Amino acid sequence: MFNSSTTCSPESTRTLSQGLQRGPAAFVSRRPWVFLLSLILMTVVACSNNYEGKTSFVVYSTHGKELLTEYETLFEKENPDIDVKWLDMGSQDVVDRLRSEKENPQTDLWWGAPSTLFQQAGKEGLLQAYRPTWAEQVLPEARGQRDLWYGTYETPEVIAYNSVAVKPEEAPQDWDDLLNPRWKNKIIMRDPLASGTMRTIFCAMILRFYKTSGSPDAGYQWLKKLDANTKGYVANLTLLSQKLARQEGWVTVWNMPDIELQRSRYNYPLAYVIPKSGTPVVTEGIALVAKANHAETAKKFYEFVTSKPNLILAAHKFYRIPCRKDIPVASLPEWITKTPIPTMTVDWNILEEKSNEWMKYWDTHIRNKGKL
Repeated sequence: MFNSSTTCSPESTRTLSQGLQRGPAAFVSRRPWVFLLSLILMTVVACSNNYEGKTSFVVYSTHGKELLTEYETLFEKENPDIDVKWLDMGSQDVVDRLRSEKENPQTDLWWGAPSTLFQQAGKEGLLQAYRPTWAEQVLPEARGQRDLWYGTYETPEVIAYNSVAVKPEEAPQDWDDLLNPRWKNKIIMRDPLASGTMRTIFCAMILRFYKTSGSPDAGYQWLKKLDANTKGYVANLTLLSQKLARQEGWVTVWNMPDIELQRSRYNYPLAYVIPKSGTPVVTEGIALVAKANHAETAKKFYEFVTSKPNLILAAHKFYRIPCRKDIPVASLPEWITKTPIPTMTVDWNILEEKSNEWMKYWDTHIRNKGKL
């Protein structure tokens, strides 16, 4: 098997079981190393397609090594003639790779990333249609046109903190609290250029002002103040969680499932706050890649990871909130059915249209300049 991780290693309030507002962001990135990884993967796949007579297929995913390893093992146990290979990377890095490999795809399935990225990839001809057996069990906004992608999980964004360094009553309770001077050099964040989660959060912050003024300027000023409090931007979730656990930073923003997983799996002293004014909730997607070499095998894995039992497993073991509405509430963890989530109203069409422009501006004019 070849499996790799590029990490090296309130407008309304609802409970999670009642459904969440969906959406996410579109993105642009500069990642020259994706081409090198493509060459490596091409070599490995070519050398291993006949490994013990097994059929191999490749998954690009953002869901982390823990979840990917779990479903690789379970799927191969049920399908001993199939060898699952996966690469774990940031959302934008997946899109960059799919673009560079468009004429000679090196993957068969894309699993995980904000839904707007899937919409963008569909418009660029990077995906192929597949209608899963459960297609009618998700809301219209959780599926792509022409069956190009479908939603799998709903992911709320949160403010996370080191629970040893910061008392619960002292932790930031809302987005604007992050600008308080007390957090100067105490905030660390994942670099947003490769991260769909971070881009969603940053663009949602700009949209809070843009929706009334029609200008991103006030949002840019907000991000500049956030940058002034930020100690640094790290490359991946592994580094982010480790630095937070070691108190190299005290506060961050990220998604709720990953914070829960890092806390439970590695016993990191992490806690989080759901911003009281509302938070973006991202629909994560799944799709077949255009011109996939092993499309039929990939479809089996697609159906496997999105089946009722495996969505329930993901909810219990990996803190994932299923998009499917036919999952019995009694089968889900109590935190899903009881946790109130104030959802932020976001115009995802504007976000998709403007996110590249806004993030380019942030990278050029704001990153590491807030302290100047």
